[in-house]
Amino acid sequence: MFEQLGDRLDGVFRGLKSRGVLTAPMLREALREVRRALLEADVNFLVVKDFLKRVEERALGEAVLKSIRPGDQVVNILHDELFAVLGGDGGATIRESAVPPTVIMLVGLQGSGKTTTAAKLARRLSGEGRRPTLVACDPYRPAAGDQLVSLAESIDVPVVHDPDEQDVVRLAVGAIDTARREGRTHVLLDTAGRLQADELLMRELADLKAAAKPDETLFVADGMMGQEAVRIAQGFDEAIDVSGVVLTKMDGDARGGAALSIHGVLGVPVKFVGTGERTEDLTAFDAERMAGRILQMGDIVGLVEKAQQTIDPETTRQFEKKVLGGEQFDLEDFLQAIAQIQKMGPLENMLKMIPGVKPKMVPGAEVDPKRIRHMEAIVLSMTPTERKRPEILNGSRRARIARGSGRPVAEVNRLLKQFQEMRKMMKRMGKLAPRLAAGGDLSSMLQ
Repeated sequence: MFEQLGDRLDGVFRGLKSRGVLTAPMLREALREVRRALLEADVNFLVVKDFLKRVEERALGEAVLKSIRPGDQVVNILHDELFAVLGGDGGATIRESAVPPTVIMLVGLQGSGKTTTAAKLARRLSGEGRRPTLVACDPYRPAAGDQLVSLAESIDVPVVHDPDEQDVVRLAVGAIDTARREGRTHVLLDTAGRLQADELLMRELADLKAAAKPDETLFVADGMMGQEAVRIAQGFDEAIDVSGVVLTKMDGDARGGAALSIHGVLGVPVKFVGTGERTEDLTAFDAERMAGRILQMGDIVGLVEKAQQTIDPETTRQFEKKVLGGEQFDLEDFLQAIAQIQKMGPLENMLKMIPGVKPKMVPGAEVDPKRIRHMEAIVLSMTPTERKRPEILNGSRRARIARGSGRPVAEVNRLLKQFQEMRKMMKRMGKLAPRLAAGGDLSSMLQ
């Protein structure tokens, strides 16, 4: 997400920062490059025009051009204005009902990801201690209800699905009444996909909204559609008055146009962003952090949140206790570490969230997921004793492990070498921990 745009802008910023003196013509030339980059990212041209006008007005101020580091000042202004374009402090919070349950209606085109998003949002709410219910309000797509039921089972959330009920208004109202009696906190209505030009289906959606009285009407937009997603969102907003947007498929080749345009055009906040196919791949939209990622300033807060959501705390505590206690790091621990990292998704995506780090700067960042599975196969082909005491792995044992895992001996040797390096690092960390706890200086310890 935003990788191509970020790279283009990064080139412009390097040029600005390299100049000790910045003149008005230099600034305007840089902003022309920013304009081209934004338009190529499929950002709405009116949004781009208004954005650059504000940046130029602020950046041409005498205090900026005469500052010691004018390039840095301009980048800060761009960050502030991007923050505003993305919605500012609009926030990704769900508007809660004063009397439960809070009703959330998801609308959009067919294939935009509404059903998956409904499950993702339900999983997120469950993780926050809420008690959501999913409702299948799509009588037109035969597999829609079955898909929602399957997803609901995977996240252990109740679902209302009646394939014989064609009246979605009656189904939704009944589900809300039941949820209220059962003390459910949220009801998520997964509606049928439809075109904004289909008057009959849009009227059905308006009737459903009038009867269900949702606290949130979220338009689910395919982020890869760029400006087209914004145009479609406008049609839905005019018909039923949407309160927020969820952008899906933002982990692929999405250029970012929809995310950067939708607030400026509709005036409603982007609430969440879908970043993958798994039910945990839903991120609260934060304009401050998103602006930082576009400008390649990273998103450490997002990385920490992702780790907290996916990594098992008990496994982490045991691992930390072992390292800090000076115990030997073995291949069982190595296997657990691989499993925990896999839960967080591709290494390449995690590195993008670290300020100043690009995946291409880190060897092995674009690791094929198959390689991870090969590493698991190698370790699982060892006996429990061999995993605990890898030093006993002689030539014949390595050959047996290679045969058992279906991998060449050279790959087994390479994994064991990587493991030994990791073990040395863990041992050193264990020795440094007491000194760090006592207030020692890390840089002097590493010398």
